Amino acid sequence: MNHRTTLLLLLLVVAAAAVVVESHNITHILAQFPEFSTFNHYLTITHLAAEINRRETITVCAVDNAAMTDLLGKHLSIYAIKNVLSLHVLLDYFGAKKLHQITDGTALAATMYQATGSAPGTAGFVNITDVKGGKVGMGAEDSGKLDSVYVKSLKEIPYNISVIQISKVLSSPDAEAPTPGPAETNLTSIMSGHGCKVFADTLAASDAEKIYESNLDGGLTVFCPSDDAFKNFLPRYHNLTAAAKLSLLLFHGIPIYESLPMLKSNNGLMNTLATDGKAKFDFTVQNDGDTVTLKTKAVTSTIMGTIIDEQPLAVYTMDKVLLPRELGFKAEVEAPAPAPAKAKAKAKKTKGKKKAEAPAALAEESPADSPDGDVAADEAADVKNGANGGGMGRMVIGFGLGMGLWFGL
Repeated sequence: MNHRTTLLLLLLVVAAAAVVVESHNITHILAQFPEFSTFNHYLTITHLAAEINRRETITVCAVDNAAMTDLLGKHLSIYAIKNVLSLHVLLDYFGAKKLHQITDGTALAATMYQATGSAPGTAGFVNITDVKGGKVGMGAEDSGKLDSVYVKSLKEIPYNISVIQISKVLSSPDAEAPTPGPAETNLTSIMSGHGCKVFADTLAASDAEKIYESNLDGGLTVFCPSDDAFKNFLPRYHNLTAAAKLSLLLFHGIPIYESLPMLKSNNGLMNTLATDGKAKFDFTVQNDGDTVTLKTKAVTSTIMGTIIDEQPLAVYTMDKVLLPRELGFKAEVEAPAPAPAKAKAKAKKTKGKKKAEAPAALAEESPADSPDGDVAADEAADVKNGANGGGMGRMVIGFGLGMGLWFGL
């Protein structure tokens, strides 16, 4: 194998490594089309957007703002609207070409509504049929009619996601039927009975409880420190100001529903109930296999178990209290490693010298009086680390230079 062939193979490997496959984001896709803003909005508030983003090989049948006006005019509950919109997410890939080449001219497609298990009979299926004039008709199977037609393709990522426009909302008697909302939830009672009583009692004694409860209907995830963890933290908690106590309690909740699989797939920064403008109060979600951790600038806490996971509420137990740097908490300091055996023996033989005092193992440090310097240093480090994101650019540049060298040989 000559040097040109070898170099070419190396360049092909580099080019292959430079390919980045990005997962789809339905919210971002529809944001490019203002005429679908209402449909996009309701995908978000019903939490269907997150479910769509996790799935592959799907088709989203979007309707424009005018068509959504007809649906909203029926004054359905948010839960019934979610059922209707779930009917617009097909669990198969239908691009423009496939829609016009359906085998035998008709097909039944399962939908996300069917996947919920709430759809009776065939109510969770959509009938897709080629009709005269080159049109493609669609209708909910339980309605017995094709009340909508394919208009155009908005976005196609072959065999991953297809986003198409249809003319009208798919009408379904079952999906539109009145749907009871979740039973009234006593959040603190749920936590108290599952190893988080100390945190729950502290929450119930503060104004934070009302803020948590106000987010229940729209979606809420709570990261509850275990009784041992919060009991050990109580002395420090009592030394905080009233405003700091409120912020710390709110820091343990996020205003959206996140199941454990969602947390595993949505690694990265996440805002909390305490987030307020410049006061970031955020943490980073990370996972290593099945282990999910929440990392602040001061502590890393691990999810130990699930107390409840029933949309729109998820509550998880944590092994440590989440400490926001915004309240002055510093990074954890690990206890120093024990001295080597030889060093200990030497210390015993040494005479006439004062024994050095062993530094005590430090647990969580008390809040600093002025943490701004630490925060600034961390943010500067973040910026520096962010610069490393240019690795792909350097790879592409290296690829270009390599090609130039090869052609010059």
